[in-house]
Amino acid sequence: MENENRKTPAVYSKTIRAGRRRTYFLDVRTTRGNDYFVTITESKKRFHEDGYDRHKVFLYKEDFNKFLDALNEVVNHVKTDLLPEYDFDEFSKNFDEGGDHFDEHREGDRSAPTPEPKPEMNDAEKKPAEAPPPIDDDDLKM
Repeated sequence: MENENRKTPAVYSKTIRAGRRRTYFLDVRTTRGNDYFVTITESKKRFHEDGYDRHKVFLYKEDFNKFLDALNEVVNHVKTDLLPEYDFDEFSKNFDEGGDHFDEHREGDRSAPTPEPKPEMNDAEKKPAEAPPPIDDDDLKM
């Protein structure tokens, strides 16, 4: 008898980092009947212990439209009615340690990370900044 809890490999994955302790994984997987479903996993680092707590939602194709409609309705209600002054774009970009923007992908993704294009620089901006003149000891005396 085949294991009922078998984990099928993801055919497509997307990772969303949400702060230091929380990550969401969106994975497309196949059923035994060669159909597709989505798993949404929240993984939270345990505060005082090693390891992670994981919560998983299975979303099947017959529920995709209903789920998206309800999710959009709830999120729009929060954005427009409950928190209209909040800047929801404040935390929408992912940055690496050097401060450069990136789109994060998990192992198994079919697409490569794509860096955000840097703005064009004019000729004046391409020149290195000049160093300030050295300070003499006389300049420090009052």
